[in-house]
Amino acid sequence: MAINHFLQISDFTLDEFNYVIERSHVIKKKFKNYETYHPLTDRTLVMVFEKNSTRTRLSFEAGMHQLGGAAIYLNTRDSQLGRGEPVEDAAQVMSRMCDIIMIRTFGQEIIERFAAHSRVPVINGLTNEHHPCQVLADIFTYIEHRGSVAGKTVAWVGDANNMLYSWLQAAQVFGFHVNVSTPKGYDIDPKLVARDNDRYTVFTSPSDACEGADLVTTDVWTSMGFEEENAARLKAFEGWIVDGAKMERAKPDALFMHCLPAHRGEEVAAEVIDGPQSVVWDEAENRLHVQKALMEYLLLGRIA
Repeated sequence: MAINHFLQISDFTLDEFNYVIERSHVIKKKFKNYETYHPLTDRTLVMVFEKNSTRTRLSFEAGMHQLGGAAIYLNTRDSQLGRGEPVEDAAQVMSRMCDIIMIRTFGQEIIERFAAHSRVPVINGLTNEHHPCQVLADIFTYIEHRGSVAGKTVAWVGDANNMLYSWLQAAQVFGFHVNVSTPKGYDIDPKLVARDNDRYTVFTSPSDACEGADLVTTDVWTSMGFEEENAARLKAFEGWIVDGAKMERAKPDALFMHCLPAHRGEEVAAEVIDGPQSVVWDEAENRLHVQKALMEYLLLGRIA
């Protein structure tokens, strides 16, 4: 059988995403009804972490247990990867001892090299360039609250980071538009966006980017690995806080999302993240459900 990986949003077709989203609904309903569901009995997930995590580790580890399997946590500091073992060698060894692997690391090229030498599916838990599991959970959350995301407008306010690049890929697959506003010097890297992607518009003003949006979303101004730039970023991002005034520019029923952790008073005002339009807690929980559906699909294929 061909091995399917999930390393970025563009790895799946719309049909595949629609299937995984439908399975997410089913699996979440089972979870809420306390219904035991163990399709992955005796399957093992290995989670490799080079970056710290709360939601990614908890959602994958709890999710695999809830599906009847086992999850093993590996930190690169405590493994031979941290002592210079080639990624290609580690992939060949790990994939002979487990059924599926999730990696949270720095460069996208690391996970690409790992997947190229793996005998089992590999999932991107986060890289500097992409965060596909989070955006999949965000889209599932939007669908839960408002229905199809096709034809909608998503406003991205903040840094051009891994979340934004996954949103831009998702816009092409799902058929929505992204209004992007980033401070000068923190713009989109064209090398990380497909040349034929016409599903986004860049705005100088973050308020203008929110005009008529169905969803407004942001992220921390300083992502992991860029901490030394924090002081400069705080100055450069002045005015890019998602506050009540920006949300008023969006549609009256617009939702607010943030992948968390959040810094109230920096990238988002407390009145927004803790307000009635915010769905950040549903968004966080849904990482659990969409990742369970994703693992089920990668390991078992479509269930009749």
